[in-house]
Amino acid sequence: MDAPKISLRGVTRAFGAKQVLRGIDLDVAAGESLVVIGGSGTGKSVLLKCILGLMRPNSGSIKIDGQETTGLSVSGRAEVMHKFGMLFQGGALFDSLRVWQNVAFGPIQSDGMATAKARELALAKLASVGLGPEIGDLFPSELSGGMQKRVALARAIAREPEIIFFDEPTTGLDPIMADVINELIVKCVSELGATAVSITHDMASARKIGHRIAMLHEGKLIWEGPVATIDDCGNAYVDQFIHGRAEGPIQMQVRRQ
Repeated sequence: MDAPKISLRGVTRAFGAKQVLRGIDLDVAAGESLVVIGGSGTGKSVLLKCILGLMRPNSGSIKIDGQETTGLSVSGRAEVMHKFGMLFQGGALFDSLRVWQNVAFGPIQSDGMATAKARELALAKLASVGLGPEIGDLFPSELSGGMQKRVALARAIAREPEIIFFDEPTTGLDPIMADVINELIVKCVSELGATAVSITHDMASARKIGHRIAMLHEGKLIWEGPVATIDDCGNAYVDQFIHGRAEGPIQMQVRRQ
């Protein structure tokens, strides 16, 4: 059996007295698309940041391709980061750069790619997400929300990463554009043969882009399994979440006047 692409054991993270991650054990196979679901404040973003190395866990192990990453040197961290691509929640495009410069940012800044070659690469990646070369010379402010998200996706795949992270990829989009983005994510991940880790509370997105789903609740993984089994998983927390019911074991803190 092949070693997992990503492997977490006993990962914890606290902020002061608030324990956010409470001993996470999780494996993601090479070429697999894992979607982590859960309500706001359950630790999804913190989990993603720990895997990315943007945040250090208080304890536990995070291995990428069998290599422990929690205590890496700066140069070791840079080597691991080269394997990663990231689609940020709000797109996080640079307003002062043209679209092609946004897409080519990694190849130019991290890889030292020549400007002409980087522009050519950027236009090819824009084409792969359905955007023509004329879009490359525009600024992000001249694009719709859906087009900005496509540009952000093109940037995430520009360096042909082995692992791509998606942080709420459909937030702020109407249902049709959200479905377009979901289809592009599936296409791009498949074409690269990449491993994908996504966090979302959009179940339509989770069902479309994931092979497997894991649910976080109060800092613990309470269920994981193939997408096809989620509707009959028998877990009351999962059932309440995927159907969006107010009544159930998950209690939202609502202040009443």
